[in-house]
Amino acid sequence: MRILLVEDDEHLVETTARALRSQGWVVDCTARGEPVARSLREDAYDLLILDIGLAGIDGFETLRRVRAEGLPVPVLILTARDAVEDRVRGLEGGADDYLVKPFALTELVARARALVRRSQARTSNQLHLARLRIDQEARRAYIGDEPLALSAREWDVLGFLMARAGKVVPKEHIALASNAWDQGVSDNAIEVCLSRLRAKIEPGGVQLRTVRGLGYLLEEVA
Repeated sequence: MRILLVEDDEHLVETTARALRSQGWVVDCTARGEPVARSLREDAYDLLILDIGLAGIDGFETLRRVRAEGLPVPVLILTARDAVEDRVRGLEGGADDYLVKPFALTELVARARALVRRSQARTSNQLHLARLRIDQEARRAYIGDEPLALSAREWDVLGFLMARAGKVVPKEHIALASNAWDQGVSDNAIEVCLSRLRAKIEPGGVQLRTVRGLGYLLEEVA
């Protein structure tokens, strides 16, 4: 899963990001709240971990902007403020959970996993694009009613791209989409996987385009 961590304490960012990445999760970090809503609009994050005491706009205002735009990402607030009124303000403002500093990294990981699991349970397991359909729970893909034969890597990459259909996905993000790849997977291995996947899904009325210098775009054929 992919997490956006918003925290301005450099040491805490380092230790927290390391703990989350040890689970195989992708973690992007920022020290300010201003770009958060835009980042959530532009990419499909599974979880927002948000500090309250930020420079510039604080976590409460960041959360307000996120929810005002209707962005459904689950939010875990991190803060040194342990007053009841602060917890109530955060939860009533749209946060899904609240963790007071200092905290155990094992608890943070457990809470992150639980939040994403609950969020995913509320959403459909089916993703559709033209005649291409994937069932995330069953890990099956179809064109119409015909099943697609996919390798483990192809399935992981297709699910990753389907969740981000219509958005350009950088190659380095695709490299993190599958546990079936060894660490430090080569560009050539990614290209081979994408080429094979492209040939399999095109009959479904979709195309996987290379956007030169930026990444790849999965979209319906016009």
